[in-house]
Amino acid sequence: MTDATAEQLKNLKERAYAAMDRGELKAASRDFEQLLQLRPDNPSFHYMRGLAEKYARNWAVSLQHNLRAIELAAQGEETQAEHWNAAIAATALSQWHEARRLWKACGINIADSEGPINDDFGVAVVRLNPWHAGETVFMRRIDPVRARLLNVPLPESGHRFGDIVLHDGAATGERWDGERKVPVFNELERISASDFQTFTVFIRCDNATDLQALLDATAPGIGHAEDWTSGIAYHCLRCSYGTVHRHSDTPDAAWKRDRDIGIAAQSRHSVEKLLSNWSAGTRSRRVDAIETRECAVPELIEGGVWWRGPEDDEEAESN
Repeated sequence: MTDATAEQLKNLKERAYAAMDRGELKAASRDFEQLLQLRPDNPSFHYMRGLAEKYARNWAVSLQHNLRAIELAAQGEETQAEHWNAAIAATALSQWHEARRLWKACGINIADSEGPINDDFGVAVVRLNPWHAGETVFMRRIDPVRARLLNVPLPESGHRFGDIVLHDGAATGERWDGERKVPVFNELERISASDFQTFTVFIRCDNATDLQALLDATAPGIGHAEDWTSGIAYHCLRCSYGTVHRHSDTPDAAWKRDRDIGIAAQSRHSVEKLLSNWSAGTRSRRVDAIETRECAVPELIEGGVWWRGPEDDEEAESN
């Protein structure tokens, strides 16, 4: 290697990793591609190119480079990271045979079968559109990185109750589910939208019993109803990532008669029927309005390392 080539390699490498640290995925991928032209058999450069393309959601390119990184890694030196990222990309591409093979290489027990994986990997929390507003909702994982949403997300998220989403493999925090701590994962993309629309309903009721009667009610075409007035909390970044710290205590507010309810339903008629039955139960129950609006999933924004948690930044600063 000439001195000029060595210096070019050094500068390119520094530039590529710096771009990745700033969340400039296109620039990082371009620089790692140039590094691979100089060092085509370097597994680390293949891994980093695959990582940049993973967060850019260019799944075919990500899969290609992660598989090459696995192939080139010396025996005993390969890590789980290449396998996980390759498995995520294969899952996103619906390459189920390849995904199953890679998940097994990660030590995950996946049944031998054809087609999509549809199992129960437990309940967790997903941060929707983490490059944007980052609303968190509960989900039931049907494979290592695919899950069905269990809450009714706000319309602005562009998501619905029952959506199937692809999430990252590494948790970026924890959240209490009422019984235990569960991991929080960043969404990578929505795979399929559910049939349920999101209806925002404004009601008035005098007590928690009347509210619970609505939340427990069922009707044809209704998927789920939840109380957004008490159920939505706006977290600071450290709260969102589950980092332990202290806020000043605030007393619980008195009962709020005016409530905002999120209802997942297949039609407005289903919502009207549900609310009609509920409001007929007592004179203290009132429906003020039913609103619905469709919002697109926010586009992926270049820049910003939304995939990193605060603990990642603290570790980087200490190194």
